[in-house]
Amino acid sequence: MAKASTMQHSVDSTTLADLLERILDKGIVIAGDIKISLVEVELLTIQIRLVICSVDKAIEMGMDWWRTNPAFSPQAQPDHLAASLNKIDERLGRLESAMAVAGP
Repeated sequence: MAKASTMQHSVDSTTLADLLERILDKGIVIAGDIKISLVEVELLTIQIRLVICSVDKAIEMGMDWWRTNPAFSPQAQPDHLAASLNKIDERLGRLESAMAVAGP
């Protein structure tokens, strides 16, 4: 009596979670340029660069802009606001001095 043999597939399946984990771990860069021209005169150029990776990978690559951006980091906000207020105070002082010298 002959035994029925089973067929095995050598193709491994990858789940969406595995694929996403791999992309975030290694990172992926998508780059593109859009140019709009009219009669061989370039009117507009848009360069698009998209990096998709984990936060750890971004820090490893030196892309940690969210740490110093006041919109994303509460620690950066007081220093940023204080510096802006100091600049405004200095400018106001210079304007008042110039008006006092110019007279009425």
